[in-house]
Amino acid sequence: MVTKTQMRRILDTFAEMFPDAHCELNHSNPFELTIAVLLSAQCTDALVNKVTPNLFKKYKTPEDYLSVPLEELEQDIRSIGLYRNKAKNIQKLARMLIKDFGGEVPKEHGELVKLPGVGRKTANVVVSTAFGVPAIAVDTHVERVSKRLGIARWKDNTLQVEESLMKKVPREEWAITHHRMIFFGRYHCKAVNPQCQVCPLLDMCREGKKRMKTK
Repeated sequence: MVTKTQMRRILDTFAEMFPDAHCELNHSNPFELTIAVLLSAQCTDALVNKVTPNLFKKYKTPEDYLSVPLEELEQDIRSIGLYRNKAKNIQKLARMLIKDFGGEVPKEHGELVKLPGVGRKTANVVVSTAFGVPAIAVDTHVERVSKRLGIARWKDNTLQVEESLMKKVPREEWAITHHRMIFFGRYHCKAVNPQCQVCPLLDMCREGKKRMKTK
């Protein structure tokens, strides 16, 4: 597992490579962000960003999502994977926001995870991006990068990866580290064809060393 010094080097490298890393899901308020993150499950941000401009023009409030039949909402997000399930969750979530939270997205992590379709990862993205609360959301990129660089163990589940990161990354850097790790995983340390030969962290990467040997 990485030492404190190595961890600092990893974080500084992420910062140098992706100084402008940010949430790539287009949104203009916490409600839109929650919907966008819900839609992004098992689907790329780029695909979600193609659907949301029209979606957010048509639906501004939780009430708007409930004012149409489920089938209409399904058609509006049809190009997104699992669209039927997601449409159902969006309407359930809208109903719960109105009933329990005065139509507003709650700021507390514990309240957010009660919302249909919102898991721990989604709640972490929303609290850190919309409300500035330190959190690290573990998506596939964050998990892959953490395991390859030895920040977490191969067999760790997403919660264990999150706990490892929370221990090793200074709290005030949690939110930005989450974005930088996603950029690092999405554009550099990809699942297939990672750019090991030009990676500044190759000497610390178990996966990279293996890949370079087999070339």
